[in-house]
Amino acid sequence: MVQAVLRDWHTAPIDEKLRLMLGFLEKVTLTPAEVSSSDVQPLLASGISEQAIEDALIICAGFNVISRIADSLDVAIPSPEGFARTGEALLDHGYV
Repeated sequence: MVQAVLRDWHTAPIDEKLRLMLGFLEKVTLTPAEVSSSDVQPLLASGISEQAIEDALIICAGFNVISRIADSLDVAIPSPEGFARTGEALLDHGYV
């Protein structure tokens, strides 16, 4: 399912609450000046808690900052194989 979400979260077989949250976070990321309290109402109406919305926004903000810093410093993105090697090394040796 992860691959389906990465390919296109709009059509991936995911829970509707997750789809709503991803749409909201996409708007926050791509057009933040257009976000208003009315964008939160569908999330709340679907049963997503205010805490979950806040948590998602904090995580989104963190990734947005990291992405912008990486772009400004022209950080090279590893290939899928490079990510896999890094993941294996972290599993074997940890972060320190």
